[in-house]
Amino acid sequence: KLVDVPDKETLKAVDRPLFPDFWERFLSSIDILRAKGQRTVFRLTLVKEHNTEQVEKYSELVKRGLPDFIEIKGVTYTGGKRNELGMKNVPWHHEVVEFGQAMVEKLGGEYLLASEHAHSCCILLAHKKFLIGEQWYTHIDFDKFIELQNGDKPFDSMDYLAPTPEWAVFGKGIQGDGGFDPAEIHVRRGDNYRIPQGGGC
Repeated sequence: KLVDVPDKETLKAVDRPLFPDFWERFLSSIDILRAKGQRTVFRLTLVKEHNTEQVEKYSELVKRGLPDFIEIKGVTYTGGKRNELGMKNVPWHHEVVEFGQAMVEKLGGEYLLASEHAHSCCILLAHKKFLIGEQWYTHIDFDKFIELQNGDKPFDSMDYLAPTPEWAVFGKGIQGDGGFDPAEIHVRRGDNYRIPQGGGC
């Protein structure tokens, strides 16, 4: 679920909703998500000077919806005519990490920093149930999922787990480029050569 903003006033200002009961609809969708039983995720886009100071309000929404995962990404600025947004509003990866760490603290340890993709300025918080022993299981066993989907027995998000590759685990990837797949090639724009540096996108 895309969680643009954490409160009624900001949602009205940012999304300009059509329905007068927009906030009630928003909260209802979070309640439905909580009851889903399959993998669920909140997706937060951080915009400096707009929502990076609202950790507590976001955390309250997480406590309500109890998603399996929380994806937190820095906004990508692509230019345009909107004067209110610019490169000054794009957070650095370490700022996104700091926001995630603050959220982990607000959520009382129920969620942990599990994965990152520094090049995309993105991190993943996962519910602690996906940390089994010392191994994260944030990936999906799709063959198992299809098997379960085609079966006649109920199942939930813990029934089709796959281990997170070590290179994708937060803090265990390439220094400064966490989250790159070592099997990929890192392409540097403007250069006439390719250097295997642990991945790319």
